[in-house]
Amino acid sequence: MSSLTLDIAGRGPAVVLLHAGVCDRRMWDPQWAALAADHTVIRPDLPGFGATPFPAEETDVAGAVVELLDTHRLEQAAMVGASFGGRVAVEVAARWPDRVSALVALDAPVRAIPATAAFDAFDEAEQALLEAGDLDGAAELNARTWLGPEATAETIAMVTAMQRRIFEIQLAGEAEHVDGGFTREEIDPKAITARSLIVVGEHDLDYFQSAADYLAATIPQARLVRLPWAGHLPSLERPAEINKLLLDFLAEA
Repeated sequence: MSSLTLDIAGRGPAVVLLHAGVCDRRMWDPQWAALAADHTVIRPDLPGFGATPFPAEETDVAGAVVELLDTHRLEQAAMVGASFGGRVAVEVAARWPDRVSALVALDAPVRAIPATAAFDAFDEAEQALLEAGDLDGAAELNARTWLGPEATAETIAMVTAMQRRIFEIQLAGEAEHVDGGFTREEIDPKAITARSLIVVGEHDLDYFQSAADYLAATIPQARLVRLPWAGHLPSLERPAEINKLLLDFLAEA
């Protein structure tokens, strides 16, 4: 049985929505009804996010997603992941290629690409705020960094609130479960057999531009889409446009 808290709705081909590391499953609210109209849509909170507890021992997050498929008796599903969730989606598609019918990775990181100066600067600023106990400041920094110029005030507030809650869960979890955390599996994107759509916002950090280029060049059936208006979380910045992009891609034979 899956250990992940999740929502499921709709009927039709299965689609699994994997949230970003600054969000929880609620980030997919703007996509939920559009996708559930013709698909069985599942959105879990990954371990240590939202309503899924921080793992007490080292956890294989991609393996937990495959366990979710098994629990719901799904032979295959399309994987749609944003940022951290995109990395997990790519990992599932590479390690279990027969379980993934299609792959969408939005602004996903990859271990093969080294951090850039801009990424390191963000990481250092976030760490300084966390070490000072300023969770509000760290959450606000994340929202400013990851949302593009078209994000509404409501979206900024939503991401800030989700990120602050994630800090609370993970800092408490790390203190209580010193053996917790996530495994780091090596993957080969060339092993992915699913049709793949790699999406990146042109306002995102340069690291994610390079990661998108790498995935598009390495995954055999990948197509790259650059969004000139978007930051790191395009599904929250222009939901209607991303909904169309997803539905059109999922409808392709």
